[in-house]
Order: sequence, then structure tokens, then C-alpha cells
Amino acid sequence: MKAFSRLIILFCFVNYIAIFAQNNYPQGYFRNPLNIPINLAANFGAVRSNHFHMGLDIRTNSQENLPVVAAADGYVSRIKIERYGFGNAVYVTHPNGYTTVYAHLNKYFDKLDEFVKEKQYKDEKWEQDISFSPKQFPVTKGQLIALSGNTGGSAGPHLHFEIRDTKTEECINPLLFGFNIPDNIAPIISGLYWYDRRFSTYEPGANGIAVKKVGNAYTSKVIQVNSPQISFAVKAVDKANQGFNLGIYDAELLMDGKSVYSFKIDKIHYNDTRYINGCVDYTKFVKDKMSIQHLSNLPGMKLQNYSSGSDGMINLPDNEIHNIEIILKDVNGNTSRLTTKVQLNNSSEKISSNNKTVSPNESKTIKTENAEINLSKNAVYDAVNFIMYEKPDAEAVSNSIVLNSPCIPIHDYYSLKIKTNRKLSNEEKDNTVIELNYGSDKNIIKAKWDGDWAEGQFNRLGTARLLVDNSLPSVSPSWKEGAIVTVASLRLKGTTKIGDIESFRAELDGKWLLFSRVKDDFVYIFDEKCPKGSGSYTLKVTTINTAGNANTQTFSFSR
Repeated sequence: MKAFSRLIILFCFVNYIAIFAQNNYPQGYFRNPLNIPINLAANFGAVRSNHFHMGLDIRTNSQENLPVVAAADGYVSRIKIERYGFGNAVYVTHPNGYTTVYAHLNKYFDKLDEFVKEKQYKDEKWEQDISFSPKQFPVTKGQLIALSGNTGGSAGPHLHFEIRDTKTEECINPLLFGFNIPDNIAPIISGLYWYDRRFSTYEPGANGIAVKKVGNAYTSKVIQVNSPQISFAVKAVDKANQGFNLGIYDAELLMDGKSVYSFKIDKIHYNDTRYINGCVDYTKFVKDKMSIQHLSNLPGMKLQNYSSGSDGMINLPDNEIHNIEIILKDVNGNTSRLTTKVQLNNSSEKISSNNKTVSPNESKTIKTENAEINLSKNAVYDAVNFIMYEKPDAEAVSNSIVLNSPCIPIHDYYSLKIKTNRKLSNEEKDNTVIELNYGSDKNIIKAKWDGDWAEGQFNRLGTARLLVDNSLPSVSPSWKEGAIVTVASLRLKGTTKIGDIESFRAELDGKWLLFSRVKDDFVYIFDEKCPKGSGSYTLKVTTINTAGNANTQTFSFSR
């Protein structure tokens, strides 16, 4: 019995060494960045709008201002402060070649916070991106470096935590570093889809297959297809023991026992994260908010270190029934299997596309009478039958230009030119913006001019038009004019008719005052620049909108 136990221990140890050798990441070097157990709201590689999730979202029990500590010895190498994205973030570089990132913070530790604030006042600028030398702010493992928060592009209090290769800046899946997060739940499969790959995956699109769970496995009826060349995609989530829906880490597709395609999400560079749009059914994601991941490579999907083996295309040479198996795993090795069968039945003829097809790896210029779009060779992941047309628009100084569909992804920026429908004065041109409406939101930028043609760059499709904006931006105070303010901060709500507030400057009795940006609001937390008992204060605020229109407002208050 003892000999058997020793054999089991030896087997586990050998497997541990094999796993360690395979991923080559130090186990146990980094500690939990919080002083509470890690409870995940999102994992590395989870599907997000236009990007993979690049770290762990660690829950903070719906609270802010929990202590955030250094995951290992090192030094603060960078801080970043921005309206969206990470909000307030701190980067700690470690001697083992990795950098940890902590985001959505409320506050840095005191000495760092003082340094940053001093620089903000010196620069008269709230947003910052500061790099540090190793001797400026060294930290030890477990040392307080910040307080957690909800800043930037955060929908609720949590800590976003990343581990990056310091040299390459690739983000690496933190769960490969041996964090102790209990998880014995296998991925959950809720849908299976097939695509006729004689066509683009966008047209005619996904064919859904009902999936049912039988015991610990998944299955479906025999899939009858009308194309000899197909690919598959799967709708699935992983779940940690805490119950949140997480992304799939590892997937493999086999036909008749032979591996056809696999992907594994170990590391991704921020330069490549937009390739998520070539890894999922983007149309389903936009239309139905469904995360369906391809088990094949689209021709324009060039993400490194993601997939292996063949391209995932399944060629059916006959009318025989073929066995299909899909295996999904999480980092802990919890595994789900879906087994089904596929049969070619009455192959249909392929329909040719028209001459406006935009193909991967080929640049394309498409014109109408009053508009032109220039797409790079990296623009699309799969062939797009690109439809572009104009329609009258009484509110605009151009026709509305329909650029195909917001349900088709674009990888990089394209240039767009739109001609005005009447002669504009120089003043009107100065106040012209290009609005791109893509259904769920709008992107509005200031127009650049080449004669009567306005130019701009976008990385989504939708409907574009030119608008002349003569309106002024404004802010509204949270206090009554001249009132005594008893709360800990001043808050101003920003408003624009078109576009956004691109520039904000506040001066207190003639001196620049530090306001942070929280979504559409501007917030000043009282400090030594505005002491109590000093009588009435005058706050002058100047805002500039996307069109370049400036507005100066004054407000008074006392403390």
C-alpha cells in the first residue's frame, strides 16, 4: 500500500514537472495581489468587444479601496492615468523577467501618489503616462502599492491583474503561474454551428445545431450538410467554482479520430488583441450578444501563438458518416467532450460573388459618386461582399454613406472621404465633424479637408455623414451657485450636443486645479489647493468639443 502511494506521488510529481517544463512559467513566484481569496469575474482570453480580455478580473466583494499589494519583489516601472481603459494603473517590474499590472485603482501608495500629483500640477494635466527607474519606487512582495477601485472602463469595483513578459510586453495567462484558485467545473457547451466554407463565414452565415448533455458528455443529432467543405464553431463558457462565465482556454476539433484544429490561449500581445474578431462569429456577437468561437482559422486571422495544426477546414470527400469530437479544457484540466456525426447530403452549387468583394490580404478602394473608402490588405478576416451606397440626409451637409454593415468586423483603420452636398464656408469647415453610426454607438471625429472632401479614419463599419456643429460644450455644477460646499469633492457634469468634450481646463482663482475625468463627469477632491475658511472661491472652466468649439464658464462657492 505504501509502495502504491509512493508511486502515485511520484506520478503526480512527474506530471507537475512535465507541465512546468511545458509552460516554463515560475510556479508560486507571484502571490495573490489582494488580501482576500481570488474570486474571478473574468479570466485571460475571455471574449470582449473587439479584444480578448488580457488578464484576470478579481472581485473585490463589490467594495472599493481594498489594499492592493505587489505580487512579488520589484519596482514600480510605470503608472498610467486615463479616462477609459485601465483608469488608474500601476506596473511593477520584477527581476525574473515579468511585469505585473494592476488596474482600475482609486489611489496609489502615499509616496507614489504624492509624486504623481506633483507632476500633474506641474504639467497642468490630469492624464499621465510616467515611467520610473528601478531606484525610484522599489517594492517588496506583499507591500501595499494601491487601493482598488472602479476607474476607467470598469463596470463595477474589481481589480484587473496582468502578467506580462517585460521584454516583449506580451500578456501571459496568469493562471499558468500556479495561483491557487479552486476549480473542478468543466466548460459548459450550449451550442454547435457549422459554416459552408465555399463561401465567406459572413454569408450565408452560421447553421445552428442543437446540443444536449448526456451524463458528463455532450452530443447532437447527425449533422446533414450540403457542402463538401465546412468548418465548425462552438458556443461555450468555462465556470470557476464562484459561478462567473469565463472564457475557453483550450479547444480541439477531431474528425474520425484525427486532430483537425486546436487553439490554446496562453499569451497575446496588445497589438494583436483585435484579432478576436477573426476568432469569433462577429455577426452573432454584434446582433445577438452571443460568443461563438470558430474552430478554424479565417483567411485574414493572423494571431500568433493561438492555433496549431491545420486550418480547421473539414473536407467531406464522400457521403459517408464521419465522427466529430470537440474537446474543451480549462487551465486546471477540467474537460468537456462533444461527440457527433456529420454527413454530406445533396451538395449545392457555389454562387459567385460580384466584383465588390473585399478579400483578406488584398487592399481595396470602393467609390460612390460622393464618397470613397480605402481598405488595407489587413482590413477583413474573411471575404465581404461589400455594399456601399448613398442616401439623402436633411440633417447633414452630405449624403449619408452606408458602409456595408456594422455586423462585419474591420481589423485596422481605413480612410474615408466624403464630399459635401453644398459649398461650405471656411468657418463651417472648421466646425465640421464626421459621424459614424454603427448601431450600438457613434464615433465622431473632427474632419480634415482636401477641397470639398472631408477625410477621416475609422475601424468599424456603419453609416457615415458630415455634420456642422456650432454648439458649445458645457458643464453643470453639483452645487448651487455661491453655496457653501460641505461634501468632499466638486463634481461637474459635461454635456455636448454632438461629439465629446475633448479638452477640459479648470482654474481656481486663476490657478490650474486638478480634476479627474469619470465617464462624462469631472471631479475635484478637495486638497490643500482649496482650504476651508478662506472665503468665496471662483472656479473658471473652459471646455472644447470635438468640432473645436470652446466655452468658458465661471462658478462660485465657499467652504
